[in-house]
Amino acid sequence: MNRMDPRVHIRATEILARGKATTKKVTFDYRAHDGNTVVSTREIYDRGDAAAVLPYDGARGTVLLTRQFRLAAWLNGQQDPLIEACAGLLEGIDAESRIMREAEEELGYRLRNLRQVFEVFSSPGILTEKITCFLASYSSADKVSQGGGLHQEGEHIEVLEPLLEEAMTLIETGVIVDAKTVALLQKAHLQFGRVAL
Repeated sequence: MNRMDPRVHIRATEILARGKATTKKVTFDYRAHDGNTVVSTREIYDRGDAAAVLPYDGARGTVLLTRQFRLAAWLNGQQDPLIEACAGLLEGIDAESRIMREAEEELGYRLRNLRQVFEVFSSPGILTEKITCFLASYSSADKVSQGGGLHQEGEHIEVLEPLLEEAMTLIETGVIVDAKTVALLQKAHLQFGRVAL
């Protein structure tokens, strides 16, 4: 974090709530591109950074995805469980180690050839969370469990294995609406895709 940035001056920070994450109200000065200084107040939700992975089986052209209920999306009108790339909060662990563990817990696969492809902010207007995104290889021989997540942590995850081209169609039809998943599928399609959009 660049706290020495001369364009930004934090005037006050107030903790609004603490739980699995911290919600803060931050008042700050920002010198805009036109030279004017703007005073703003924003609520910021900080739950740490995350990692996500899209495993691809090159021999069969398939990807591994998850489907699970997401309350926040449901409260905003999403009736069906979300289809997503496997992901998890870092919680003090490096992104590579975390996503390999998450893949075994959620997907039931031990991944190979993990490769970081980009980092994204999931919702930079309110969340501090940055997601490190990976592509990886897998095959049916890499299956180590049924996956499904950790039930004691409230995870009840369904593992999906569509063709990459089918997953791309699910974006077009509005079935896949999760931002990190759309970005990872687009990246995989550019790199491995067999069908032009």
